[in-house]
Amino acid sequence: MTATTARATDAPAPATSKATAKAAAPTTAPPDARVTARRVEELLDRLAAGADPASAQVAEDMVRVLMDFYGAGLARITTLLGPALDGLLGDELVAALLALHGLHPHDAERRITDTLRRIAPEHPAELLSFDQESGTVRLRLPERTGCGCGSAAADQEAIEDALTSAAPEVGSVEFQAPDRAPTFLQIGSRPDAPLSVEPR
Repeated sequence: MTATTARATDAPAPATSKATAKAAAPTTAPPDARVTARRVEELLDRLAAGADPASAQVAEDMVRVLMDFYGAGLARITTLLGPALDGLLGDELVAALLALHGLHPHDAERRITDTLRRIAPEHPAELLSFDQESGTVRLRLPERTGCGCGSAAADQEAIEDALTSAAPEVGSVEFQAPDRAPTFLQIGSRPDAPLSVEPR
């Protein structure tokens, strides 16, 4: 092998520019807490339905151990952050993780109220009551104006997902139909009867 051939063979590959590498790197959107929770429940249900009971129990135990591990880590983080944690509570994913592990500093009713206020522009609903023992939330929906902004079922599903993500204590959501204002009929006074004049 000649020296020229060796130099050509051993030459390093051209370096990739940072811009090219950054463009080629895969980008992933942050996970949605509600979608992730539903996905975990679906997988556990599939295991319980299709696998033998022993395998399903192993899977549930594995999920529980992982949750305990991550929960302990989150608890340590919240302790180290101290008052600085308040600045992270506005992030939906962080708030959902803290609530899931019982580490959120706000109680369930406060989280329900804050969530309804946050989603009100797209999915308005009025909180009527929250039963802490049963986990039942009762809401009143506003009267729909027929603007074609989506179905009532889609609104209810979005509200349920948001509430159960922010407050795992919520076991069920009951929706009450909007109160319809009574319709009044405008009744005017009867017209005066025409005067009759008798001939003399």
